[in-house]
Amino acid sequence: MLKLFYQTELVEAGCDEAGRGCLAGPVFAAAVILPEGFYHEKLNDSKQVNEEDRYELRGFIEKNAISYRVAMVDHEEIDRINILNASFKAMHLAIEKLSKKAKFLIIDGNRFTKYKRVPHQCIIKGDSEYASIAAASILAKTYRDDYMRKLHPDFPQYKWITNKGYGTAEHRKAIEEFGLTPYHRRSFSLTSNQLELGMDI
Repeated sequence: MLKLFYQTELVEAGCDEAGRGCLAGPVFAAAVILPEGFYHEKLNDSKQVNEEDRYELRGFIEKNAISYRVAMVDHEEIDRINILNASFKAMHLAIEKLSKKAKFLIIDGNRFTKYKRVPHQCIIKGDSEYASIAAASILAKTYRDDYMRKLHPDFPQYKWITNKGYGTAEHRKAIEEFGLTPYHRRSFSLTSNQLELGMDI
């Protein structure tokens, strides 16, 4: 069973990101403040939850959270500032937009750039340990999946509707065959020759 809070003296938000390892598209992050007594039996790290349950959980989280926000940093900025910094920036943007100010942050992973003067704790595999981080992982994942699905009709050969921009064999094969779209991250190792796709959008 997931723990609800890391500490209880300060208003606590859990944060996580989705899409850090993708070859295309933005990175998304979410920040979530949960109420006392929050519980859903299916809540877990988004990677451990099937797609149907993720969307069920998203509705439950959005209905019952004290506050939640989702933010993104696009592929161009990822190339400019690197994916790690882009992930932290997306988290900062989500935290900034919370309707209730977080006084303490718990972050999935082992690194984080401090947000203003708000204390934080990094937790390795925190999305499988704390409910608010798991909730943030669900929101970040589902919002990012929705974004990639919207791009799919313009670039169907890359199968983003199923791989969501991750470096699957079919995605890499499509890059080799068709080149790069404007949404691919140029700073990532995509192909041997980084072919440009001759297409205007």
